[in-house]
Amino acid sequence: MELWELLLIGVGLSMDAFAVSICKGLTARQATLGRCLTAGAYFGGFQALMPLLGYLLGTRLEAFIVNVDHWIAFVLLGVIGFNMVREAGKQEEVDPSFGPGAMLPLALATSIDALAVGVTFACLRVEILPAIAIIGTTTLLLSGAGVKLGSVFGTRYKAGAELAGGVVLILMGTKILLEHTGLI
Repeated sequence: MELWELLLIGVGLSMDAFAVSICKGLTARQATLGRCLTAGAYFGGFQALMPLLGYLLGTRLEAFIVNVDHWIAFVLLGVIGFNMVREAGKQEEVDPSFGPGAMLPLALATSIDALAVGVTFACLRVEILPAIAIIGTTTLLLSGAGVKLGSVFGTRYKAGAELAGGVVLILMGTKILLEHTGLI
């Protein structure tokens, strides 16, 4: 998988965390460097951990799925992307706290889709360490920026971010399917 593809997947996966970070910034009213780094560390850490876990799971199941791996990638990325598009613009209550009790459930909830992407990476034999480094770093940066943007702009761009992330994942899944079927 090319670097630009990993960056697009990283950005796509980051959009849920980015949207939640915007809401966190809105509820916090003041985006300190510590709050930006806290959100970035939680969301980026989980976005890196979950694809690794998915990859490890996927490599265990490789013998069973090797003949349909491109279909699995297409379906998983398509479903994740579709759900992000569907959820775009829905209002959610966000706890203003940046403590572990508030951040851990949010980080876990926004990274579940990354677990499925990790399974996809195993199917495609992607080098996992650079992939999770890109995904984690992208999410860290976007989440930190989201807290700041949320404190400045509010929820104006939340729906657009989720919509864009979903579309990117759907397009990446379609590209993988078309490449493996020889259509491109």
